[in-house]
Parts: sequence; C-alpha cells; structure tokens
Amino acid sequence: MTLHIDTNAAPGATAFSETVRGVLDDGVLLVTIDNPPVNATGTDVRAGLLAAVTAAQSDGEVAALVITGAGKTFIGGADIRELDAPPSEPTLPSVVAAIEGSAKPVVAAVNGAALGGGLEVALACHVRVASKGARLGLPEVKLGVVPGAGGTQRLPRLAGIPAAIELIATGRTMGAEEAVERGIVDRIADEAIAQAQATARRLVGTAPRRTGALAVPAADRNAIEGAAGKALARARGQVAPGEAVRLVRAAADLSLSEGLAEERATFLRLRGSPQAAALRHVFFAERAAAKVEGLDGVTPRPVETLGIVGLGLMGAGIATAALDAGFRVIGADVTDEAAAKGRERIATLLDRAVASGKSTAAARDDRLGRLVTAGSLDPLAAADLVIEAVFDDLGVKTELFRRLDTVVRPDAMLATNTSYLNPDHIAAATRRPERVVGLHFFSPANVMRLAEVVRCARTAPDVLATSLGVARKLGKLPIVCGVTEGFIGNRVYSAYRREAEFLVEDGAAPEGIDAAMEAYGFAMGPFAVFDLAGLEIAWARRKRDAASRDRAARYVDIPDRLCEAGRFGQKTGRGWYDYREGKRKVDPDVTALITAARAAKGIVPRNIPADEIVRRLLAAMAAEGEALLNEKIAARASDIDLVMINGYGFPAHKGGPMYAAART
Repeated sequence: MTLHIDTNAAPGATAFSETVRGVLDDGVLLVTIDNPPVNATGTDVRAGLLAAVTAAQSDGEVAALVITGAGKTFIGGADIRELDAPPSEPTLPSVVAAIEGSAKPVVAAVNGAALGGGLEVALACHVRVASKGARLGLPEVKLGVVPGAGGTQRLPRLAGIPAAIELIATGRTMGAEEAVERGIVDRIADEAIAQAQATARRLVGTAPRRTGALAVPAADRNAIEGAAGKALARARGQVAPGEAVRLVRAAADLSLSEGLAEERATFLRLRGSPQAAALRHVFFAERAAAKVEGLDGVTPRPVETLGIVGLGLMGAGIATAALDAGFRVIGADVTDEAAAKGRERIATLLDRAVASGKSTAAARDDRLGRLVTAGSLDPLAAADLVIEAVFDDLGVKTELFRRLDTVVRPDAMLATNTSYLNPDHIAAATRRPERVVGLHFFSPANVMRLAEVVRCARTAPDVLATSLGVARKLGKLPIVCGVTEGFIGNRVYSAYRREAEFLVEDGAAPEGIDAAMEAYGFAMGPFAVFDLAGLEIAWARRKRDAASRDRAARYVDIPDRLCEAGRFGQKTGRGWYDYREGKRKVDPDVTALITAARAAKGIVPRNIPADEIVRRLLAAMAAEGEALLNEKIAARASDIDLVMINGYGFPAHKGGPMYAAART
C-alpha cells in the first residue's frame, strides 16, 4: 500500500483517515470504519472511505475490497450535527459513487446496524453479506429529510418500488432475513466479515454488479398506489414522506444520474425546513434526557426477575414488554382465577406478535416459559423489582405496598404505576421508602414507548438508576420527573383538556376543535380522544377533587352533564359524539346541551377560527410546562416535549409544545 502507516493503528494497518483503516489480507483490503459510538459517516469517515477506494484502484496488491464497521455496528447513519452546517467535502454521494464505480469488487460486511447513510454505502457495494443480528433501514424521514446519497434510487432497483416506498417513507428498519427476502442483502453469515472476504476473493476477475445500473423491477400499479396511499396517510402533515414517495416513483422513469440529482436537491431543500429542525430537536432531546442529575458514578442494581402485581390490560402489557426484553416475570393477582386470566391476556399479546410476523412461535414459547403467574403475593419473594399495576386508588395501593414490604427481599425494589396519586404517600407505607420509585407506563404498555420515571422524595440514587436501566431494556424512553399530581404528561394534558373545554364554552364546536388539531398534526383531536379513553375517568377525579377546587377558578360543567346522562364515550355508544351507528357523528343532543350551558352562564358564543384554537391549546400546554419547570418537576423543556410526543400524540415534526411555543 502506498499510504502512510498510522502508528496508533494495529501492526500492518493502513490509516486512510483517523477513523478509517485498512488491512490487506491475501489480496482483499478490509476497510474498517471505527468512529464510536455508531460509526457515523462524519467528514473524516467519508474522507477515509474515499481515500481507501481511490488508493485500491491503482494498487496492484489489492484485488478486491470489503467494507465493515468496528464493534457491533456497520454504519449507524449520518453525524446529525452536520445537518445544521453547510455540506463539507467529500460529500456522501461522491463517496458512494466511488464505491459503486470501483473497477475492483467491493463487498459490504454488514456486521450490525446499517442505517441511513450506512445502508446507502452498503447499497453501493457490489455484494452485501449481513450478520444475523443486522438491522437495515433508511430512517431519514424521521429527521424530516429524505435519503441524500442514492437511497431512493438504488433501493427500488433491488427491492422494487412498493417495498421501497414502504421502507423509505415510513423509516422502518428491517432485520437481515427480511432484507434477504427483499433482495437487499445477498446472504446472511455467522461471521459476516470472513464470509465477505471469501466472497470478495471469488469475485476477483468478474464484472462488478452495480446496483445503480440495474433496471427497476416492474410493479403492479395497484401495489404502488397502495403503498403510497398508506405512507401518505401516516404522514399527517409531515412533508418528507410524500417527497420520499415521489422520489422512489421517479426511479422508474429517470436515469440514475437524473434521479440522484433530484434526490440530492430535495434533501438539501428539506434539511433547512422547519419540520427538519423540529425533528432534530427531538433527536437531541432524547440524548439530553439520558443525562440525569445525581446519577454520575451510580451503579444500577442487577435485575433478572420482574414482579408485576395486577394482570389487567396494563399489567399484561408491562409483562409482555418484560418478556420480550428477556426478563423472567412473576405475575400476581388477587385470585388464582384472575392470575390465570392475566396469563391468557399475556399469551394473547404474544400470539398477536407471532400472527403479525413480528415474532415466532419458538420465541413466544420461550417467553411463556419465563412467565409464572399466581393468585398470591408470595412468589414475588424471588423478584428483583416489583411493579404494581392495580386500581389507581390510594387506599388500595398503600395497603398493597404494606403487604409487599413483608414479602419481597430487603434488597428488592418497588415501583408504582400510578397515573395521578402521590407516590411519596405510597412509599411511606413501607419500612424502606428509599427503595420505592414511580414507573408510569402508558397503555398499551407493550406498545407505547414512553415511561415516566418518578423520583420520589426518598428514592435512592441506585434505585432510580436501576429503574432507568430497566425501562430502557423494556424498549422505553424513560423521562425522569418529580412528584406532582399527574406528573409531567397528565398535568400538561389536563391543561390541554381544560382549555379545550373553555373553547367549547366560548363558541367552538367539539368537532371544529378536533378538526383544527388534526390539521395541525395530531392523529385525533382532543374530544375524540376523550371519548376513546372514557369520560368517566376524568369525571371521577373531578368529583374526588371537588371539595378542594378553587371556586373562583373557571370551571366547565358540560363534561359532568354528559357523564350524568351516562355518556361515557365510545364504550357506551355516546359521549361528545354519537357512535351508535359504528362511526363518529356529531350529536344534536350534545349541541343542545352546550348551547344551554352557555346560556346558563350568560356566554354569547363567537366564531373561533382554527388558528386561534391551535394557538390557545398550544399556549395552555406550554404554560403548564413552564410551571413544571419552575417547580423543578421537569428537568428541561425538551423532556416535556418528549413526554407529549411519545405519550400523548403531539406531532413530532412540530417539536413538542415547548419547542413550538418558543417559536410562535
């Protein structure tokens, strides 16, 4: 090799840059990207890859190349920080073009995640060998952009237009087996690098199979339209998915060079858009949320067995998530019959995963083999952490914790899943309140990503650190908060609900408010959500708090009148809307009730435009968020944004209520 030897690299390794090295072995140059933590395609990586491919073309000792990543990641994507800066040379498209244009065979050894630009590098290679655990995808739409280095043009040439639309416009990742089925990966190997090297040697002297030179497979028009329709329906106002659909479809009509030029222009236009800026805010907010004050140097406790008390819908969901994560689970309920029904719920959730292709029968059986259910608390003596998911009543929960205190080991931890109650009062029922923490999951708990981790007054640092680790292992995004009624999410959502009710009194119709928020990007407007969740839950809380309510504060009694009439939402066929014919309809009886309530207060209704509806609801959420920050319940404004996005349906491409308010 003609380039300099890096004294910090392994003996015989050639340094193509600080993060890219090469080792020549029997004619095959193994090019390794070593840019922790995820081997992102930053400037130095791009420069090193380009140098390696360029040098190999004129080096007689090199017959073929293999590109791989150090550690357990191939390339985890772009350096997101670069999206806020002007493009720097060499650009990823030029690197990808050099790889694809190599006269010598280039094989990708996809030894882990190949995401975004990482998959675009792999697509440019002439053959792709993946490890069994590899994950592949083009998730750029989740950052408000489209692939910018050929993803929308090369992927359709391998997988076809319908599959490429689905993968790129949703940002979904896939496993290695699916990638082989779709023609994206050529083979799976236990030792991806060794297999890739052997493959590269076999390819010496053959013409490279360049992805960009392949024809786009013909596809049924209905299949294309179906994939596009589904992707656009999920976009809910986000621009990037629609642009991704357009670019993928164009791959069939444009030459590769024309398609790449259109893709690059679209990428550069979108990266400066408000939606992309908001989604980058969300990306960095998740990283900031992982930094929790007071936990530096704190070692989490080991947790292998989770106990769950209460195997209703919430408890069964938590148990399913725990089994999916590899924990042993002990589920307890009040009777053997209730425990058996809980096991059936868990088995049903696992069966659904098999039926949908997300799991296998063998994996389901393995999970059920790690599940024990019982009609008493005694088996929980073996648990490292016990999570209660019983009825949200202070008396019920405190009595349960008193009993758990005598059952579990002294070193075991206890978590309450309460939504509104004060966990300090629950912890006080135990002899060791320092081992109690709040773990507020969202239903369905095996699906929803958010978990509020409540730091109680006496929660020990290692208990908090352990709870965060468990939540992450469950696949959740844990957000730490302090003790307050409703924590972060329900307090902000209560302000949202209250302002929506004020808007109704002031003259807006429930369906008009819902339409305004759905146009803003919410999947459902507030009143449709209230009906879905059930109006009786909030009614019970209002009745419980009636004695302490500030009589001078504005109070809307329309929801109370609905509940008094037995209108609890979808479950009873009538709530804010009428569902008796199977679909949501405006109910004249509700309109009349609202009119009467306004008249009783002397309110003259006025027309409220959609932009005012959105502005007032966003302002209400942001004001409650500011109160949470001032009270030090939330550590940072971006934590509030994450809670509302991941737990309450706030559109991610708007950045969250705090982000949106700061830019209004």
